Amino acid sequence: MGISEETAGKGDITFPKGFVWGTATASYQIEGAAHEDGRGPSIWDTFSRTPGKVVGGHTGDVACDHYHRYRDDVAMMADLGMQAYRFSIAWPRIQPDGSGPVNPRGLDFYERLVDELRGHGITPIVTLYHWDLPQALEDRGGWTSRETAERFAEYAAIVHGRLGDRVETWTTLNEPWCSSFLGYGAGIHAPGRTEPGAAFAAVHHLLLGHGLATAELRAAGAKQVGITLNLAPISGNDPLAVAHIDGLQNRIFLDPVLRKEYPADVVERARRFTDWSFVRDGDLDLIGAPIDLLGVNYYSPTTVELRAGQPANPVHPGSEGIAFVQGDEERTAMGWSVVPSALTDLLVRLSRDYPGTPLIITENGAAFDDVLVDGRVADERRIAFLDGHFRAAHAAIEAGADLRGYLVWSLMDNFEWAEGYGKRFGLVHVDYASQNRVPKDSALWYREVVRRNGIRS
Repeated sequence: MGISEETAGKGDITFPKGFVWGTATASYQIEGAAHEDGRGPSIWDTFSRTPGKVVGGHTGDVACDHYHRYRDDVAMMADLGMQAYRFSIAWPRIQPDGSGPVNPRGLDFYERLVDELRGHGITPIVTLYHWDLPQALEDRGGWTSRETAERFAEYAAIVHGRLGDRVETWTTLNEPWCSSFLGYGAGIHAPGRTEPGAAFAAVHHLLLGHGLATAELRAAGAKQVGITLNLAPISGNDPLAVAHIDGLQNRIFLDPVLRKEYPADVVERARRFTDWSFVRDGDLDLIGAPIDLLGVNYYSPTTVELRAGQPANPVHPGSEGIAFVQGDEERTAMGWSVVPSALTDLLVRLSRDYPGTPLIITENGAAFDDVLVDGRVADERRIAFLDGHFRAAHAAIEAGADLRGYLVWSLMDNFEWAEGYGKRFGLVHVDYASQNRVPKDSALWYREVVRRNGIRS
């Protein structure tokens, strides 16, 4: 398959000078070494060992063995021309119980990784939390507890204390929507709880953790601090249905972080599940402290319609009577619609509704059923996907969006959470038995995009 109809026939495009190109990963998905050098258990260690929770019974015990192979992986990134690498710190490596004594061997690993990246001219972008909460904190309530937010701020200060002289850009949280609604509401991600009220409490304490950590990072002199949200344009045939889902997917995070308030319509609908007593005076001032960068993770849009008798979608509490519908667009191996133009819409909407905050695409990519044949992965569909989305991002810039960079998900195939190892998002193919890495055709194509700072027709 070649370039999609949406991008076919379009000419060369060039991105602004200084635009940052790179890639991204997450600790539990690639590191392995789950029981080495003092690392404690996380909620994903527990969840992946719970029968029926992860496809194939897979765990992240070994994953891509990045913990031992990071030097080769960084050299590979450099060969592919990556300018920036977004990775996450495993909190259980730093504080095995989520609080108390620091594990120096955990900090040592990330210091070695950062130094290796800098030695190859690759800018490190640190995410402090990408879902691997220490199990000991979950045992005390996890993100439904205010204590977890307070411990997160302490952990952020510890990590900055070791890496702050070499890392300029810090992201507090990755996709708190997934942590809260998938983890505490729908139970399909760790910790696997199915309590809508707990999901809303988790939303608040995740955001409070962001605010408290931001204050710690600022006090320590961090140059750029932000948060990464997974956002999606919502469309449909009924404005109330669209507003309901947009509130639960987007505004419940955007409004506190960028406006110091929860959207009133979301709060009202959520009162059937919670009384919001976990919100204290001063919390929203902390949550809404200015950020330097908003990370945008975009994969697919959402379309909804009113449908009498439709049960609630468990990942969107209170969504009875709203159906999630699919069109005839191309779909990835995850079943997600491929609609590049929706990325333009999303970026323009963010710039219009929340002006003044620079944007970076911290994740965008696609899983396809890649096959290694004679040492090559000819993933034309991924190339077409990325081509279309890069052009969509450029269109948003031309429309006024302050977009500073683009990080492709993911550097390499890895543990895809509840999907185990069956879904491949990587620019680089990984043979999990041998740990052999092979850059796919998309990686070689992307190298040329980075080199040119643009796309050739």
